[in-house]
Amino acid sequence: MLQTSARLLRLLSLLQSRRDWTGPQLADALGVTTRTIRNDVGRLRALGYPVNAESGVSGGYQLGVGAELPPLLLDDDEAAAVVIGLRAAASGPVAGIEESAVRALAKLERILPSRLRRRIGTLAAATVALPGAEPAVDAETLMALAAACRDHERLRFDYESWGGAATRRAVEPHRLVSSARRWYLLGWDLDRNDWRTFRVDRLRLRGAPGPRFAPRRLSDADVAERLAGGLALATWHYRAVVTVEAPAEQIAARVPAAIAVEVLGPRRCRVELGSDSPNVLAIWLGTFEADFRIDATDAPELAERLRLLADRYTRALG
Repeated sequence: MLQTSARLLRLLSLLQSRRDWTGPQLADALGVTTRTIRNDVGRLRALGYPVNAESGVSGGYQLGVGAELPPLLLDDDEAAAVVIGLRAAASGPVAGIEESAVRALAKLERILPSRLRRRIGTLAAATVALPGAEPAVDAETLMALAAACRDHERLRFDYESWGGAATRRAVEPHRLVSSARRWYLLGWDLDRNDWRTFRVDRLRLRGAPGPRFAPRRLSDADVAERLAGGLALATWHYRAVVTVEAPAEQIAARVPAAIAVEVLGPRRCRVELGSDSPNVLAIWLGTFEADFRIDATDAPELAERLRLLADRYTRALG
């Protein structure tokens, strides 16, 4: 049987590992009686740990929230995961947490067992961190967005598009996602009446969160599909905003679902397209089977590609 001090540490580790435990479950895990569990819970409370207890058939024990952060007990895999995460945070894309991550990392590494220190040191020695060119995300903004997603509160923010255009958005936030050292927000755009994906480093919150809203139904598969589509658009190397002389529904049927098609009239619409190649973008425009005009582009090569394609097709006819 474990000695009292060792048993208390083991009990604390169990309480931290999941939300709810019954007395018999804890007693069985520690090889003691439920009366011993009650006594040990009293000892943990005397040490400042807020352990909640409920009586009855469905009752049990739960580690509550205290005024201060209690010491955490981590197994080897958990400790390794925390160290790796702190190393990434110290040089990651979230601004304002680098110094805190380094301090926490130093505290943790001082108490790591030698076997674990060698294991993590091997990874650190074999790893080279490349400096990222992506703009850093403000940690406070990230936390505010996460809280709004959790509490279903509307947000208002200024947003800068890839072309530098500034807009003001009203959004019902749904999920945050991190990909390729960048953070994105998926939300329902109230003005555009559709889902949109926003780069967090390009938005500036305006005031406190707005009124609460009823979250829209979106399955995990739909979230993944929309995020994947939105991130694919966000990583285009070449972009163009094009006015097309065709009904919006006709063009919407020819582009991925993540691409928004703006209605300008019964037989006119505007669409933002992109590709990793200006040649592919030019060919894509040709599949619309309609006249179009390029309103804006960050690919000066696009006009040249269109002229080359026009000359090539003309020669093919001759």
